[in-house]
Amino acid sequence: MASLFANPAGRNFLGNSAEWYKLTILAFLIINPILFFAVDTYVAGWALVLEFIFTLAMALKCYPLQPGGLLALEAVAIGMTSPDTVWHELEMGLQVIMLLVFMVAGIYFMKSMLLFVFTKILVKVRNKVLLSLLFSFMAAFLSAFLDALTVTAVVIAISVGFYSIYHKVASGKDFHHDHDHMHDGELDKLSEDDLEGFRAFLRSLMMHAAVGTALGGVMTLVGEPQNLMIGDRANWEFVEFFWRMLPVTLPVLIAGLITCAMLEVTGILGYGAKIPPKVLNILQDYDVYQSERRTSRDKAALVVQGIVAVWLIVGLLFHMAEVGLIGLSVIVLATAFTGVTEEHQIGHAFEEALPFTSLLVVFFAVVGVISDNGLFTPVTEFVLGLDGHGQITALYVANGVLSAISDNVFVATVYVSETAKALADGIITRDAFDLMAVAINTGTNIPSVATPNGQAAFLFLLTSALAPLIRLSYMTMVKMALPYTIVMSIVGYLGVAYLLEPMTDKLYESHFIEHHHEKVGEPKDAGEH
Repeated sequence: MASLFANPAGRNFLGNSAEWYKLTILAFLIINPILFFAVDTYVAGWALVLEFIFTLAMALKCYPLQPGGLLALEAVAIGMTSPDTVWHELEMGLQVIMLLVFMVAGIYFMKSMLLFVFTKILVKVRNKVLLSLLFSFMAAFLSAFLDALTVTAVVIAISVGFYSIYHKVASGKDFHHDHDHMHDGELDKLSEDDLEGFRAFLRSLMMHAAVGTALGGVMTLVGEPQNLMIGDRANWEFVEFFWRMLPVTLPVLIAGLITCAMLEVTGILGYGAKIPPKVLNILQDYDVYQSERRTSRDKAALVVQGIVAVWLIVGLLFHMAEVGLIGLSVIVLATAFTGVTEEHQIGHAFEEALPFTSLLVVFFAVVGVISDNGLFTPVTEFVLGLDGHGQITALYVANGVLSAISDNVFVATVYVSETAKALADGIITRDAFDLMAVAINTGTNIPSVATPNGQAAFLFLLTSALAPLIRLSYMTMVKMALPYTIVMSIVGYLGVAYLLEPMTDKLYESHFIEHHHEKVGEPKDAGEH
């Protein structure tokens, strides 16, 4: 079989992926039609879902768009789902697609301001515990109003920038010299210990920030892609979504920040590393160097970006338009008033989001397979057959486990579709749907910090140019995320089990009126808990 990939066509298939991976994908493509036509459509459907989850888990071998896309195309070709079903799922998820395309691109034009803020924090705050808390909280706050993937990209850019600056000076060069920070050949031997200490410092800081994006991302309508999908199905606007989630997300946020501080104090599992004094001196000198070189136009651009950030928050808070349209307005304002007018300059902004947007479309195709073949019907019937909080906690646990091993957007898409269908069919009441939507959102966002493939922001960090520089491997991320996973998952479960229903009712009655709930199914007062 090895000779299969010896010819040019074989080598081109999935590029530089390992041969065993290529063979596995080929085996999937061969076995699926056999299962579908000769065995059972239900079995074939589940096989496809598990194969797709495999491509997500193996994202470091090959980006899931290509192998997952081949599986989805085959599913449509052999009749496991239809183009009409896929298009219907896309229409239901249009807001999420608009979020990814325009909001992430919009934030690209605000990076200078965000970099400026994070840079000042890094060089001014000396206490590592306080610095870690600030990075985690800032990442959480920004992710609540922007997007976790974009915030992670900003923090990565900061870390790569500072790493390259120290690496350049430690290699005997000045700030203005060209330098390749990927290679250590010119590094001063006396600086290697400082470099290792700096790597450990950045690893811990990046993990705190990455978890921070999850802490903030779960709280609002735009924090994660699936939030918008869930909010759309439930007909919740920005403020209502926030209050609905608060009984679970606020305790988790507090627990996450406490965990951050305790990890730095105890220094376990790779945390607690402080920035070496020599490195700090170099970074402070560089900050002064950059400040002196900043022109009046640069300063004006920072002010404009700050004003646009305020508009973004206000626009989302009061739901002045759909999220994607607000993102588009950010692109227009942030470029028109900062001198970005050429097409190729604007084009770069869309590079980060479009691969994941394309992958999301493949998600919807797989959801179409699940829907057309009733794959989740037994699981849904089991959950819906439980009484009271048994339904809600079962959804939280099921979504948490699946999100940790696959991808939280995929899992949320499947479960919110199933619960919305149950509502439309009259199997559950509107009240029950509201509680289930909260359980799905928190279940997919909180325990998914366990692995890099659980959250797009974590996977983005792992596959970034920064990860090899600071020696951040898959297992290192799993190990460093473990305390967060345990604490946040347990606190989230307790919030779902004991706080969700009574607190949600009180918050809702205090802040909202009934007409918000006419879109999905029956009115809010049509059923009892």
